[in-house]
Amino acid sequence: MAQGATIQAPGLSTFLKSLKTTPVDPSVEHLISLLKRRQIRNSRPCAIATTALLLRVVGEFKGRDAAKLIERIRQVGRRLTSAQPREVVVGNIVRRVLGLVREVVDVHAEGQTPTNSEPATPHAPHDSLHRPPLNSSISTFSPLRHAVVEPMHASVFDNMSDSSEMSRRPPLLTSHTSYAPTSAAPLVNSLFGLFSQPAESPSNTSTPTGQMSPNGKSTLTALNLERLENLSKSQPNLDLKGEVMEGIRELQDELETSDKQIAEVALEHIHANEIILTHTASTTVQKFLLFAARKRKFTVVHAETYPHDHAATHGILLTGKKREANPDDDLDDDKWKPLTEAGIQVYVIPDSHVFAIMSRVNKVILATHTVLANGGLVAAAGAHMIAKAAKEHQTPVVVLSGVYKLSPVYPFDIDELIEHGDAGMVIPYDDGDFVEKVDVENPLFDYVPADLVDLYITNLGGHAPSYLYRIVADHYRSEDITL
Repeated sequence: MAQGATIQAPGLSTFLKSLKTTPVDPSVEHLISLLKRRQIRNSRPCAIATTALLLRVVGEFKGRDAAKLIERIRQVGRRLTSAQPREVVVGNIVRRVLGLVREVVDVHAEGQTPTNSEPATPHAPHDSLHRPPLNSSISTFSPLRHAVVEPMHASVFDNMSDSSEMSRRPPLLTSHTSYAPTSAAPLVNSLFGLFSQPAESPSNTSTPTGQMSPNGKSTLTALNLERLENLSKSQPNLDLKGEVMEGIRELQDELETSDKQIAEVALEHIHANEIILTHTASTTVQKFLLFAARKRKFTVVHAETYPHDHAATHGILLTGKKREANPDDDLDDDKWKPLTEAGIQVYVIPDSHVFAIMSRVNKVILATHTVLANGGLVAAAGAHMIAKAAKEHQTPVVVLSGVYKLSPVYPFDIDELIEHGDAGMVIPYDDGDFVEKVDVENPLFDYVPADLVDLYITNLGGHAPSYLYRIVADHYRSEDITL
C-alpha cells in the first residue's frame, strides 16, 4: 500500500463511486449492507443513494415493457425497504420512480389517437382528478405540472360505470348472486339478519376486486400491469428507458436544490428581533436561518439534543461543519459559515431548559426525519417535548422538510417508526449496580402529532398539515403505495 494512501470508511461517497464500475445486482447488495449496518443513515443520504441506484437499475434494463420495468424497480424497492424499514425515504424514492414510469406511458398514450379498429385503452386515474396538460416549458415530471386541476366533465361521470379499473362496491345480497341465501333462509331485510349465514358456501368462480389472484398479486395490480404492457406494445416509438432516466435525474436535482428553495422563503417567516428556538444539527434549518440573517437581525436559541446529537450541534455552531461519527455522510456542500459569523446571537441550552425559556420564544423551527401522510412527523428525540411546550405557550411551530421526505405511509404503529440507540450513552455501563436495576432506553427519534404543528415549509411552498394529503396525491400513485 502506498505510504500516503488512506482507507475510507464505507458510506455514501464510497457507494456512489462504486456505482460507476460495479454491476447492478452487486450494487443492490452493497446498498442493502450499508443500510443494515447504518453506514448510510438519515433522510438525505438515503435518498441520494436510492436515487443513484435506481438510475443504474433503469439504465441497465433491457426491453421496452413498462410492466416488466415496474416489477424490476418494485423488486429492488422491496429489498431496500426491508433492509431498513425506518428509513421511510427509501420507499418514497422508489414510489416516485414507479410513478415516473406510469406517467411516461400515460402521457404518450394520451398523445395517440386511437383508430376505429383499436379501441382506446381505459385510463386509470390515480387520484380521481383529471388534470389538463400544460402548454409550457415545465417538465413532464415536475410536480408543478400537476398544480392545475380541472373539474370533471359530465361525460366522465357517464363513463365511470364502464371503466373496468374503477373500484366497485360489493354487490347486494339478492337471489341472483352466488352470495344470496337459499330459499330455505329468508333474505336479509333488517339489522337483525346481518349475521345470518347462508346455507351454502359462496361460489369461488371469480376473485372479488382487491383480493389476491392465484398468481399472488391483487386483481387491481394485475389489471394495471396488463394495461401498461398493452400500452407499451402499442407505442413502438416510445423511448421508455430514456425518459424515465431523465425523470430520475430531475429527481436528483430536486434533492440537491430542495434546501436552497426552502431557504429562499426564510424572509417571509422570520422577522427582525425575533427569538427563534431550534433543535438538532440540521442542514436545512441552518441554511434557512443563514438566508434570513442576510437582512434580519434575530436571536437563535439552540437545544443541544443530548446525548446522540450534541457533538454535531456544537460543531455546526462553532465551525459550520458537523462532527459526525462517520464523516463520509457529510457531503462537501454541507459546510457553511456559523451563524455567529453572520451576526446572529446564538445560545445553546440543555434540553431540560426548553419549557422554561419557551415563554420568550417567538417561533419554533424544527427539522424532520420523515413527514407522514396524516400530517405528523418523525424527528430527532426531543422534538415532541419542544412541540408540546410550544403548544402550551401558544408559540407557532414551523417544520422544514423537502417533499421527498413526505411519505404516503400512515402511522398505524408508531413504535415501529422509532429507532433506539445505545443506552450506554444515557447511563454509562460503569454504573453496574444501577444499570442492573433499571431499564434504560435511548430513542433516537420522536413522533410529533399533526395537531402540534402549525406550518410545513417545503420546496413547493408553505402548507398546513391538513393539506399534505393533496401533495401526497400529486406525487404518488395509489397503486404504488404498497410495494
